[in-house]
Amino acid sequence: MNLLIPLMLFAASPVLPPSPDSSGGSSGPVPNRGDVGVISPTGSSGAIGSLDLPTAFAISALVLVAIALTAIAVTTLWWMLHAWKSDGNLKRTGFSEKTLPPAHSFTLLVPGRHEEEVMGQTLDVLATQTHPNVQIIAIVGHDDPGTERVAREAAARHPHLISVVVDHSAPKNKPRALNTALASATGDIIGVFDAEDEVHPGLLRLIDSKFTETGAAVVQGGVQLMNFRSSWWSLRNVLEYYFWFRSRLHFHAGARFIPLGGNTVFVRREWLEFTDGWDAECLAEDCELGVRLSSAGAEVVVAYSPEVVTREETPGNLTSLFKQRTRWNQGFLQVLRKGEWKKLPTRKQRLFARYMLAMPFLQAISGIMIPISLVLILFVKVPTVIAMITFIPIAPTLVTVAVEIAGLGDFGRIYNEKVRVRDYVRLILGTFPFQVFLAAAAIRAVFRQLQGETGWEKTEHSGVHREAAVAAVAPAAIVSPDLSELEDFSSISNNEDEFARATDPRETVSEGSNR
Repeated sequence: MNLLIPLMLFAASPVLPPSPDSSGGSSGPVPNRGDVGVISPTGSSGAIGSLDLPTAFAISALVLVAIALTAIAVTTLWWMLHAWKSDGNLKRTGFSEKTLPPAHSFTLLVPGRHEEEVMGQTLDVLATQTHPNVQIIAIVGHDDPGTERVAREAAARHPHLISVVVDHSAPKNKPRALNTALASATGDIIGVFDAEDEVHPGLLRLIDSKFTETGAAVVQGGVQLMNFRSSWWSLRNVLEYYFWFRSRLHFHAGARFIPLGGNTVFVRREWLEFTDGWDAECLAEDCELGVRLSSAGAEVVVAYSPEVVTREETPGNLTSLFKQRTRWNQGFLQVLRKGEWKKLPTRKQRLFARYMLAMPFLQAISGIMIPISLVLILFVKVPTVIAMITFIPIAPTLVTVAVEIAGLGDFGRIYNEKVRVRDYVRLILGTFPFQVFLAAAAIRAVFRQLQGETGWEKTEHSGVHREAAVAAVAPAAIVSPDLSELEDFSSISNNEDEFARATDPRETVSEGSNR
């Protein structure tokens, strides 16, 4: 949500009460407010009724945007806090304490394009899964010899686990690659991972147990960006993922409308066959699949246990992040236009879906209002009551920032990362620039959608999250699943060297080759 508008109004023209004189009137006009001795929507000076039509329209739009931003702020805050509303909610966000015996077979799809820097290590780590029935398929483009070489080297190290599928489709994108490999999948459960993912060796045993316990069609595991110190915006990006997977997705699952994540997501084969796989034209294939499955009545459960989250890195620079957010926003707009959400069984679900999928439009509108608000500040006498309305979104925003500060401390405690004072300062100072940045990405997404531009803009990866591997997870912060039988990797070790060995491909190669 973009709340720069009321802050700019606040900085440029503070709302002050009139100074009383002997007659009870005002001592003089307040700058840019006209006469405000009595606040009245029909007053003469500075009232909307006395303004020309374009100015009145602009001010009315400003009021509507302020109200809309308030609604977005309040609902976003409510979803962020869902997991912490009660001890029961927090407990239900994780995996069960007791792990059931394996009962399913898995096929893991790992698409990669120009990912030679990270793909090999990801495949080596996946080969250490303790589940007894795993097939791993690396998917590479026919025009990407570097990634294909790395994938085939990994397959040679783990010949009984990893195979390579070459994608000849055009144009290249992730959903086409997934659909290409689906024909070679043999597992009961199809899982998706990205080329840079750091995956816990015991994850599939827990996912298997979750399917058995719930009978769900889909299990969405947790994903967590880790490199929060890389830049001012990476800090906010990390927190976004923390609240999204720890809390918000659980709310969506409870509402039976969920835009799935792009990886660490597991779907029963029969449901993928029912939906004909992934939409090859959609820029947010994960969201689109989640909407179709939700509309078809599929049960989705979400599990986030910090010990076993899939670790990732933030995009390497602002340009890459900007393109990523543009793609996600445009994907949401594609799903909105496609209309599968209209098949949801209840009106409440459909309203919720429309609201969620239309969010890029709301962000774009708020971004467009920035220059309009500047014009109003400089050249128009804004009635005091209007100026006061623009302050309304500030209250939930301040509460949201307070929640984010608490969330950053919680993240540091759970992942054994020392959060410094400067990190909190960066979090606070980056709030409004980051929202303006997201609004700009939403504007670009809307324009691309209107112009029919649907090219896939790839996010580059370099493995920063592996260079700064997390050493430990505080056991008191979560309900720990029982991993005692998952080989000798019962939980992430408190010893940093032990954890590094567990995720070092030089160690995992020999371990995986013996399986």
